[in-house]
Amino acid sequence: MERKDFKDLEEKLAHRRAEYAASVDKSASEGFRCSYSNLSEKFKLYQKEDFSKQFYHIYAVRLEKMRETCLKRVQQKWGKDVCVLRLAEMKDEEQLKCVVIGTLFKHQELKPSILKEISEEHNLLPQPARTNFVDDSDKLILEDELQRIQLIGEFNVHEAVTGVVCAVLGTPDSSGKFQVEDFCWAGPAACGSPRQLDFEGDRFVVLVSGLGVVDEDSTFSINLLIECLAGVVPNKYSGKIARVIIAGNSVRSTTQLKAGTVNSQEILPALQEFDRIVHKISKCAFVDVMSGEFDITNHLLPQQPMHFCLFKEALRLKTFQCVTNPYDCEVGGRRLLGTSGQPVDDVARYSTLEDPLQILEQTLRWGHVSPTSPDTLSCFPFYKEDPFIICDCPDVYFAGNQPKFQTKMYEDNQQKVRLVCIPSFSKTQECVFVNLRTLECETLKFLVG
Repeated sequence: MERKDFKDLEEKLAHRRAEYAASVDKSASEGFRCSYSNLSEKFKLYQKEDFSKQFYHIYAVRLEKMRETCLKRVQQKWGKDVCVLRLAEMKDEEQLKCVVIGTLFKHQELKPSILKEISEEHNLLPQPARTNFVDDSDKLILEDELQRIQLIGEFNVHEAVTGVVCAVLGTPDSSGKFQVEDFCWAGPAACGSPRQLDFEGDRFVVLVSGLGVVDEDSTFSINLLIECLAGVVPNKYSGKIARVIIAGNSVRSTTQLKAGTVNSQEILPALQEFDRIVHKISKCAFVDVMSGEFDITNHLLPQQPMHFCLFKEALRLKTFQCVTNPYDCEVGGRRLLGTSGQPVDDVARYSTLEDPLQILEQTLRWGHVSPTSPDTLSCFPFYKEDPFIICDCPDVYFAGNQPKFQTKMYEDNQQKVRLVCIPSFSKTQECVFVNLRTLECETLKFLVG
């Protein structure tokens, strides 16, 4: 379809937009009848940035906070009478079957290292570029507060990553290794009380990621998305959209497309166009813009909200806000938790897990949004808390900027969680609609030409 055809379509729909604009307040009052709470305060960095702390602290806090949850899983799986010991309490000569709770460390020879990067100075051959760093020589080591021990036996080394808290059942041997017979993950902490929906009928949350706005010429599919959300073209979602969550990687310049770099002069038109887009969407729905890997914000997780001064037009509307990555919120009594996709991508690099939906499910089983932080995925050096622990099981758990749309219902301990891999819109022209009442999920595709 030529651009002039879109101009003709714009003219034909102009009167429909005018009619809709006149009725926005009325439809909004009906469609937005959902409570909302932003629960992402734990991801805000209010304290003075202090990078003098070592990353040991975040691992210590992670183990301390997740030990109790993991212990409950141990008792559920192996009984309340099972022997639980710390590594310092074990004696090799006793060969006592016991359970040990600790944090996994994965020793990988192929893992990138600054020492290997400067190996050319020692006349050594540089390592070839890799996208996956798994090797048959990888080893798993379990660490607690005082000691560490290598794990062998019934444990798939290649499906685990550094930073995961788990419990292993087995016996220590005379060689100083732990023979694993079985294991269990901490899992997400159960929600305190059953959540009650505060609306009637169907209400939808729209999940979209990877808009990849370059300039005005790159937004034809996005304009069709806006028309759908605004109800210009009548559809079954009209007046029922509670919230739109844009999960990162919203803006990119032409230079970034070609060379993987960002030119400040070229990215300005992209920012202005994205501002126009969210301004239009915010006229018909509440909009949360998450930060992403390639957005203009800090690189370390948790990424802070994009600065409000970047949104001259959208900032005028109370229905618009920029939020953190990861993002945690409650809409209409349903809890939503997700990221812009970096943790899922990073786990794929350091394990044999390739399917994004399987990785997303596994991070939920691990009870941690970003287990590879800070080992291979950069994060702020927290030392009093680990905000990435899943302390309250969500109803919807999502990851943005994935190759394709995937979803499934995860059930564990009478908890049901809708897992959603949000496709990159710039590549698939798809967005996801999640029904808050039923947790059913479907996509719409906005093809051009």
